[in-house]
Amino acid sequence: MPIITLDYEDLEKLTGTDRDSIIDRLPMIGADIERLEDNSIDIEFFPDRPDLYSVEGVSRAMRGFMDIETGPVKYDINDSDVEISLDDDIKNIRPVLACAIVRGVKFTESSIKSLMDLQESLHWGLGRDRKKVSIGVHDLSGVKPPFNYIGGDPSVEFIPLDFTEPMNLADILEKHPKGTRFAHLLKGYSKYPLILDADDQVLSFPPIINGTLTMVDKNTTDLFIDVTGLSGEVYTALNIVVAALADRGGRIESVKINYPDGESITTPDLSPEKRIISMDGVKSLVGMDFTSEEVAGHLRRMRYAASPADTNELEIEIPPYRADILHNYDIIEDIAISVGFDNIEAIFPSTSTTGEAHPLSLTQDNIREIMVGLGYSEVMPFTLTSEKVHFDNMRRPHTEDVTPVMHPISEDQTMIRTTLLPNQLEILSLNQHHELPQRIFEVGEAIVNCANKLHLAATSIHALANFEEIREIVDSIMMERNIPYSVKPSEDPAFIEGRRADILVNGINVGVMGELHPQVILNFGLGQPVVGFEINLE
Repeated sequence: MPIITLDYEDLEKLTGTDRDSIIDRLPMIGADIERLEDNSIDIEFFPDRPDLYSVEGVSRAMRGFMDIETGPVKYDINDSDVEISLDDDIKNIRPVLACAIVRGVKFTESSIKSLMDLQESLHWGLGRDRKKVSIGVHDLSGVKPPFNYIGGDPSVEFIPLDFTEPMNLADILEKHPKGTRFAHLLKGYSKYPLILDADDQVLSFPPIINGTLTMVDKNTTDLFIDVTGLSGEVYTALNIVVAALADRGGRIESVKINYPDGESITTPDLSPEKRIISMDGVKSLVGMDFTSEEVAGHLRRMRYAASPADTNELEIEIPPYRADILHNYDIIEDIAISVGFDNIEAIFPSTSTTGEAHPLSLTQDNIREIMVGLGYSEVMPFTLTSEKVHFDNMRRPHTEDVTPVMHPISEDQTMIRTTLLPNQLEILSLNQHHELPQRIFEVGEAIVNCANKLHLAATSIHALANFEEIREIVDSIMMERNIPYSVKPSEDPAFIEGRRADILVNGINVGVMGELHPQVILNFGLGQPVVGFEINLE
């Protein structure tokens, strides 16, 4: 979760009260205080509130929560004659664009830092490390509109931030620190995104780096903001940035975006989303009786516009910078935050039962006791993995029994595991700095054809690891659990031919054991022999 540094002077000025009062109330809106410094405070916020990733956003929320200024903040948008046009090449690279102009900003060192920190936090929180969203903030005084958003040739040159000499786009991806870090986002493209002004001067090479031409400093007053990406979060990110700048006295102006097909839109759009919530829903989730006026008052403290529609419903307007409101439940959660969780009466459940351990839990406890007795240490890796780790690194064919993740947050978490061994090899790879031998096990769930299966897997890595070692471990487990079993030659490509065996119980194949194939060992970056087994316990 992001940790945001808030300057005390800024915080007090923007909130309108003293720091002690703010610090006392901050945890109540969902923040953890990490550190108290002489001139600043470090706060950790949940990733679902990117509007709080700046001192401006925190001050806005606290003014409402502390009843200094309740209800929505109204942001005026003036029309400008600034336009930006997209070319055909960009639509298959990074096609979503939102822009704005903010004039009359008076920067200080702390406010510039706040803006840059907000930019980077949004890259992480909304942008999935710039993949879905990247933000460029530019000094408008050195460039000339109209602007163009194009797919540029890799030979195009400009001076990137933190450098003093021109570099072409290909060199930036290979030599600039930001380029090497984010080059994977543009892998496979023959052209790269560029934002140019009317004189073909480079403002930005999204999502990599801006040019020194438009670097923001204390003398900057007028800003051009571009947000590029792959999804609708681009528009939310722009709203968050311009709202923060407007809270500092900036004047927002719109930008017309022209698409290659002749269509155009104007951004930013700071109109609120309207919703209806029911009093019955509020009572059901919060567990307290309220009048509609009381609920409206709590929502105004959380910076919504709210008014009773009738005795059982309220009309709600969601602030345009709130990225976390997906369902009415999220609005009702804000009501509970305003009420104060400590003010919600605790009640006993209407029914009570006597619990007992589930049979699978008893099986897991028994397995853990056996494995620890055999000298293995338990690990608990994530159940999410990727096809590359799960199949390619294991030399196993891709199968149809996989449960994919609908909206993966990264390329490393695209599916739910169907076996446990790949996760253990990843753990061994991450722990090569520890001495050998290393012996680990997990008793946990794998998801096969959308059904949960309880598996046991174990691996051992050291110079003398061999089939006999892992066969003895399987023998000991089956003996302790009083389960007769047999083996037959296996065809699992993750193991070495002739040193692998399928495990059969009552003639049914329940697992595999053996020496891991050398290519599998190399795929995980390991340098020692590895043996392992995996058994379906159900």
